Amino acid sequence: MANDWIIDVLADLKTFASENGLVALAGQLDDTMLVAAADVSSAEGAAQEMVSWEVGNTGRNNRPVAAG
Repeated sequence: MANDWIIDVLADLKTFASENGLVALAGQLDDTMLVAAADVSSAEGAAQEMVSWEVGNTGRNNRPVAAG
């Protein structure tokens, strides 16, 4: 994915927020990462793709993200 770098940037922001006690922001960035993954996938013509992300201490979660 050519634009998947944005997800890395959001992950870095989430790490910063978590490490600095910005709990609500860290949670919002989780949601924002999902939206970004869906948009990137949609923009690159993928009909459906599995997106993985870390959620707190619960481990990895895999959910399908339907294109736009």
